[in-house]
Amino acid sequence: MVEAAWFQAGVITLILINAVILGFETSERLMETHGDLLTGVDRVILALFVIELTLRVYAHRKGFFRDPWNWFDLIIVGIALMPASGPFAVLRVLRVLRVLRLLSVIPTLRHVVAGLFRALPGMLSILVLVVLLLYVSAVMATKLFAEHAPQYFGDLWTSLFTLFQIFTADGWGNIAKEVMKGQPLAWIFFVVFVLVSTLIALNLFIAVAVEALDKAGHEEREAGGGSAGERGAEPEEDGPDGDLDGAQRRILAELRALREEVAHLREVRIEQEDERSRV
Repeated sequence: MVEAAWFQAGVITLILINAVILGFETSERLMETHGDLLTGVDRVILALFVIELTLRVYAHRKGFFRDPWNWFDLIIVGIALMPASGPFAVLRVLRVLRVLRLLSVIPTLRHVVAGLFRALPGMLSILVLVVLLLYVSAVMATKLFAEHAPQYFGDLWTSLFTLFQIFTADGWGNIAKEVMKGQPLAWIFFVVFVLVSTLIALNLFIAVAVEALDKAGHEEREAGGGSAGERGAEPEEDGPDGDLDGAQRRILAELRALREEVAHLREVRIEQEDERSRV
């Protein structure tokens, strides 16, 4: 039952309703008029989440705790069960984390998260490169522009913050024009920094993430194709093709074609052996 499509759809619906209610609770006007109703519905949904997790634990037994996504759900729901008063009042804000359960319920979102985790090693290497670029550029900018633009490059930390702002393409043109009032050739520094940081480093981040997602999707397709092949090889002897899905039918068609080709080659070899024996 807990693996059924209708059960998963019900859990997703509850999560979405809970997300809307948490958004409504940020409105003082709505809380004044419908606060009791919203709180009651929130508690009912939390109780349903607890029942859902209990059913999954009962269904999977020890296997439930082998899946990290199940631990994620346990932690999210456990935080929501913590008392929202006294020293734990700050945890009331963390109730919104229940919306993140969509990551564990929807397979495509799990695929994206898994791909991002797979990309972390490559992203860390690029992050080190970006940090080195920011540090070297900040030292240079402080020495070059501290006198004419102290509000942006007065010291190393101010320069780091300004260059990080430029790195995110946030109003870097205004900063450059302000510096160029005292140093007309400063545009060279800013253009080179933007080209190297924004157009190269950020694209490297995106490239690593896309490659990781593509690899994860390719592995899932291969795993799915292998399991479908194993399942599809059996029903050919036991049941009609009408009980199979499209992927299994294609696999069975390929298997039949291979069998026919092997049978044809076997007949050709037998004929050749007969001719040799007659000769």
